[in-house]
Amino acid sequence: MDKFATLTGVAAPLEIDNVDTDMIIPKQYLKTIKRTGLGKGLFSEMRYKDDGSLNPDFVLNQPAYANAKILVAGNNFGCGSSREHAPWALLDYGIRCIVSTEFGDIFYNNCFKNGVLPIKVGAEDLDKLMDDARRGANATLTIDLAAQEIRGPDGGVVKFDIDPFRKHCLLEGLDDIGLTMVKSPAIAAHEQKSAAAHPWL
Repeated sequence: MDKFATLTGVAAPLEIDNVDTDMIIPKQYLKTIKRTGLGKGLFSEMRYKDDGSLNPDFVLNQPAYANAKILVAGNNFGCGSSREHAPWALLDYGIRCIVSTEFGDIFYNNCFKNGVLPIKVGAEDLDKLMDDARRGANATLTIDLAAQEIRGPDGGVVKFDIDPFRKHCLLEGLDDIGLTMVKSPAIAAHEQKSAAAHPWL
């Protein structure tokens, strides 16, 4: 998993409440267990018209937001079913951070395990950040995980809280497998000791 320290990029305003995981990545894209290639299906029912062409009204299809790395979303983002494909699709598209007032619990946990930072802020701060994001190409935010700050284009700062363990894992790029690998020397020593004590196994 890639480390997450500081992220500076265009923030896209997704002004929709209760975006569920089926909206993030519809069910027809769930046939794969690969984490790559899902970006094309991200928000597909909103991104594409029935004929497969891009919907110019959808925010990520607008030129100013085509390379957005951050989503400033409405309330209760990532609710609904527990599909891990949702953070996979966001990451594959290039989104590494979502800001909202609230997240679905399972989606929230899955984000951290896949290198995506979900940030919870209060309603007033979300309004400020949404206003920043509406600026199009000038909607550049900086996410400083170590300092737990979101810095806006005009120098404004929004502080956010995060669980210290989850923060550590993101800063170090540690998913569940990575956390296990950190213990490799201790695991190897235990296996060697066990083999010596029980040579018949």
